[in-house]
Parts: sequence; structure tokens; C-alpha cells
Amino acid sequence: MKRRTFDKLVSFVGLGLAAILLIFAGLLNFGAGFANDSVQTQLANQNIAFPEEGGLPSETADQLKKWAGKQVTTGEMARDYSDLFILEHMNAAATAVIGKPATYSEVSAAYMTAQRDGVTTPEQLQKIADLKETLFQGNTLRGMLLEAFAFGTMGVIAGYAAIAALLGGVLFLLLGIAGLMHIRRTPEDATI
Repeated sequence: MKRRTFDKLVSFVGLGLAAILLIFAGLLNFGAGFANDSVQTQLANQNIAFPEEGGLPSETADQLKKWAGKQVTTGEMARDYSDLFILEHMNAAATAVIGKPATYSEVSAAYMTAQRDGVTTPEQLQKIADLKETLFQGNTLRGMLLEAFAFGTMGVIAGYAAIAALLGGVLFLLLGIAGLMHIRRTPEDATI
């Protein structure tokens, strides 16, 4: 095979890869921007805000101090609000009623058992019913906020992938151009 033919083949493959990577960089950048804008817009529309420093749960106040008084607008903030604020309130509510942190499914099963067997007073049954509703609402909100966190994280990953694809595309573009320039210096009769 002639060296010039090989150089042309390799150079055009490199330019083709550069084009593909640059297209991927643009699409990934669009995806990253879309994800981040969607998360910010949707969270801003909910108008969820961390309380001022004095209103933070004592168990997680140190971790939440950086967000005190701020509106939830990013995936990271949504995760912290869910896991360090709402969950603490849910655990405190469950501890106050049944003496320990519990999940919605545990409290729901306890409520169904207490209602069926009649082993509690009507007042205690009402407290368990209220706790069941509180935990259901808390889990629902936590799920939505954690979905925003996941979507925001995918946007961040897409942003990093866009940068990597852009750098790879530029590298292949430069190598393809260098290969085409090298063809002019290669003798006509050179072979591999």
C-alpha cells in the first residue's frame, strides 16, 4: 500500500471522528443545559426554601447550614432538603407517635393491624393515621426532590461528557489536519 493512500485514509478517518465527536459535544451540551435549566425552573416554581439557621433540624443543622434561608434550585439542594430536612422531620414525627423512626409502609401496616384488631384507643389510632398521612406526604415530596437530584446529576455528567467529546473532537481535528499536511511531504513512491 502506498504511504500517501494510507495517510489519506487515516487522516479522513480522524476528521470523520472529529466531526462525530464535535456533534456529540453539541448534543451533550444541549442535554446538560436542558437538564440543568429544567431542574432549576421546576424547583424554583415550587418555591421550596430552607429555613433560616435557627429553624434547621438539630441533627443535621451543621450539614444544612450552607443552605440556610436559600431557595431550593439545584439537584444538590433538593437532595439535601429531602435527606437532611424532610427525612429528619419524618423520623421525629414517627418517634413522637410510635417511639422510633419508621417508614410509611411500617406505619401503614401497624395502622391496618390496629384498626382490624382494635388493640388501640381511638385517639392512638387517629395519631397513627395522622402519622401515616404525614409519612406518605413526606415520602412523596422526597421522591420528587430526589428525582430532581437524579435529573440534575445526569445534566452535570452530560456537561462533563460534552467537554470530553469537545476535547476529543478538537484533538482528532488537529491530528487529521496534521495528517493531511504530512501527505504533501511524503514521496509519491513511498510504501508501508
